[in-house]
Amino acid sequence: MLIAVLFCCVDAPAQIRDSLREVRVRTKRQARNSNDDRINTFSPGQKLVHIDSLVLQQYQFQSIGDMLSQQVPVFVKSYGFNNLATLNFRGASAAQSQVYWNGVPLQNAALGVSDVSLLPVSLMSKVNVVYGSSAALWGSGNVGGALLVETDKPAFDTAGSAEYSASVAAGSFGQYHIGLGAQARMRKLSLGIKAFGQSAQNNFSYTDNGSRLQTLNSRLQSGALMGNAGYRVNDKNTLGFTGWYQQYYREIPRAMFEPQSVKNQRDESMRLLLDWNRDTKQHSRYAKLAYTRDRMLYDDAQITLRSDNITNMLYGEVGNKVHLNPNHKLLVFVPVTVAWIDRRTAGDVKTQNRAALAGAYAGTFLRQKLNVSISARGEVINDKSIFLPGVNAGYDATQWLSFRANVQRSYRAPTLNELHYNPGGNDKLLPERGWNQDAGYALKIGSKRALTFTHDASVFNRNIKDWIVWFGGAIWTPHNIAMVHSRGMETDNNLQWRIDDKWKLHLGFNSSYIIATTEESYIPGDNSIGKQIPYTPRYNYRGNIGFNYKAFYFNYNHTYTGYRFITVDESQYLLPYNTGNLQLLYTHQLPTTTLQLSGQCNNITNNQYAVVNGRPMPGINWMLGAKFIFNN
Repeated sequence: MLIAVLFCCVDAPAQIRDSLREVRVRTKRQARNSNDDRINTFSPGQKLVHIDSLVLQQYQFQSIGDMLSQQVPVFVKSYGFNNLATLNFRGASAAQSQVYWNGVPLQNAALGVSDVSLLPVSLMSKVNVVYGSSAALWGSGNVGGALLVETDKPAFDTAGSAEYSASVAAGSFGQYHIGLGAQARMRKLSLGIKAFGQSAQNNFSYTDNGSRLQTLNSRLQSGALMGNAGYRVNDKNTLGFTGWYQQYYREIPRAMFEPQSVKNQRDESMRLLLDWNRDTKQHSRYAKLAYTRDRMLYDDAQITLRSDNITNMLYGEVGNKVHLNPNHKLLVFVPVTVAWIDRRTAGDVKTQNRAALAGAYAGTFLRQKLNVSISARGEVINDKSIFLPGVNAGYDATQWLSFRANVQRSYRAPTLNELHYNPGGNDKLLPERGWNQDAGYALKIGSKRALTFTHDASVFNRNIKDWIVWFGGAIWTPHNIAMVHSRGMETDNNLQWRIDDKWKLHLGFNSSYIIATTEESYIPGDNSIGKQIPYTPRYNYRGNIGFNYKAFYFNYNHTYTGYRFITVDESQYLLPYNTGNLQLLYTHQLPTTTLQLSGQCNNITNNQYAVVNGRPMPGINWMLGAKFIFNN
């Protein structure tokens, strides 16, 4: 197919040559897939996946975790339809896979992980995935990759304008969703608000040892409110504020190895962000201050266990990007984090403080073909100092072929829970540390033609010393593994055919092959040597095929997830699974009103499977939604 595409894109030789000499003009187009310059300017050698706005519209009534599991080559470790979901980038642990909101870490200050099932797509305007380490730019803990979610920036309108939206959705297992939004834009002031509420019974059926059972104790109730305000002081200075509150109440159904369950969990989050930006021809200065408060209330009346933990994080950052000239830029910034956990059941408070000085240089050479970025960070975590260097580069060999490479040092300090969890914490833990290398190329053919083909391939290698993993029986305790070696490759392929102004066909396929094994151990005779890390599938595939016809969009998505070992010696494993998913979207545009109708049908073949041992996933399920947008 690639050879055929190459031949289709070769122009026939001209029979008549004009007297004017042909001149080829090369220009460097800056992609603005993010509002953060660490992505746009200082990561030319890293693999970046930008989630298109059309995909965000398809999943607007679902979570970020649902969207990533179907569309992006990253393993989403889901503990069930109504439970925790975390990310696994290239064989990295959940604590090594970071999540940022407008540049602010979203990891729970105690757990060091972010539950992507609690991140609603409807509140996000931009979503990007960064593969590989970039600790110098994003901070220690960024080992496997990062998910970057962004909400709307303040927008101003000298003539004054307003936009209102309302959405409703319903689906299988008693799912209901309702949302409202409003945005006002004035010459100097911008105000916006979004809110939604949802509920679900989640009472789906599954098979256990030949018996047909139904999930019990599985209700979900949640709501979120996000408000933002912006003030344009003058043409150069802008102030912004965003407040985000959400609450999730989840009943946790029994696992297959449990006789019953009465467990439930309440998650409450409040996030406040104040930022200032000043843009001139020579400088782009900014400052941001964020406060995050997470409360997790867990209750299991069956064993009279009740846990009530409140974690707090205060994050501040100031920075300055200097435009030395059109081909050379310099970024210097200072991030500071103060995190503490109020353990109400233990009656104490534990803290962790971080402060860093970071810088990055981006240069363009060889007639704008070569882009290089060198970055470094000096960070202090409590009383320990570390240095995190990194370099990445991209080279445009031709207009249709480019190469990239990235080398970074990684470091992750133990989290507050790993050190102080009661019972089971281990204050003797060593930090994780090591090096990451990855490289790849991208092929783009026919970008201005009816037929467009893109192909991207990456290889990566990572060695981490003193990897942290939890072991135990009645009481689980974290331990250090001596050395874990991760390596593998990823591909991303897309073919688009624009037949005419009405029809457009698309075909896409991405894959990942990951080997993550224990190479050394502190335990004599450890049977995990040379074995795959638990819950790291070797193979992952995703495919999309569909079409656009006028305002109608159809897509079929298919996912395959390979074997997941659930023990360190590979003695037990979960079988691979396939899911087929359909997405429909129709947009009807009127002068002042937009109507969007969406539909999804997931797991259309009604497969029975589990991502995590003992946690069944639902069979075939659907959701229908409508959104109205009014412009004034």
